[in-house]
Amino acid sequence: MRHIFGWIPFSIGDVFYTLTGVYGIRWLIINRKRIVKDTINWLLDIGVTISIAYFAFHTLWAFNYYREPLYQSLNIEAEYTTEELVNFTERLIQKSNSVHNQLTVNDSTKVEMPFTKSEAFNMVRNGYESLSKIYPQFNYQPKSIKKSIYSTALTYMGFSGYLNPFTNEAQVNGLISTYKFPTTSCHEAAHQLGYAAENEANFIGSLAAIHNEDMYFKYSGYTFGLRYCLLEIFRRDKDLYYEMLSTINKGIIKNYQEVDEFWRSYENPLEPIFEKTFDSFLKANNQSDGMKSYSYVVALLVNYYENRTL
Repeated sequence: MRHIFGWIPFSIGDVFYTLTGVYGIRWLIINRKRIVKDTINWLLDIGVTISIAYFAFHTLWAFNYYREPLYQSLNIEAEYTTEELVNFTERLIQKSNSVHNQLTVNDSTKVEMPFTKSEAFNMVRNGYESLSKIYPQFNYQPKSIKKSIYSTALTYMGFSGYLNPFTNEAQVNGLISTYKFPTTSCHEAAHQLGYAAENEANFIGSLAAIHNEDMYFKYSGYTFGLRYCLLEIFRRDKDLYYEMLSTINKGIIKNYQEVDEFWRSYENPLEPIFEKTFDSFLKANNQSDGMKSYSYVVALLVNYYENRTL
């Protein structure tokens, strides 16, 4: 699918969804009288269509929800102690501060990405090429990452991107901060490689950004992982969280605030409904923790870097 659609500059998947939606509305209008006059066959038509779509969804991609957990294939542990979490987070703070200092004039300045969002897409493969030298299963080619034509709708729904399972195109929300483009793009590329679980895609996306030769990608990858670790520490020990927060460069905090302010500006009453729907979708597809599974990226990071240099 990436060979077929990857070279096309716009999202074929989004166009497919648009045409499907228009056709669906047209069909319902034309066949509205059958709801009463021919109810059984009307329901059968809809049932057959849904069955075909469901079959195609699983055949083309969704069987990945049942693949071997990543921690097993990488031969790392899935559990960790608070002490291990704190030690790793301290290391990650030092590394994030160091990279931040290389990119800014002082520790209070937020990092501004020097590339466009489209250029960021072209830089994603570099990190995966480096990562695939260690783990061949992360070889990513050809590239098929595009801005979604439904970026505004995605923003109001609270999503940074998604994978189209029918065309295997990675769709990134074109409205999000350029600071988030490296990790979001790498995250969606991980889904394209068949890693369906959100925590695993977050972990792989972080690694791919960190292994990129570009320092701005590295910065995005390190600070992405750091934020997850900080949130986990906050859940376990709020006092320790604020103590560690004070050791982070203020410029990094400003990048976090930039992202938070963006999402707050699009808050709406429907967003929790979309998030609940996605949570239910994950649980129905072998992700028993639903959206909470996102937090498990911390376990993968902590154990992966236990005996490795950041």
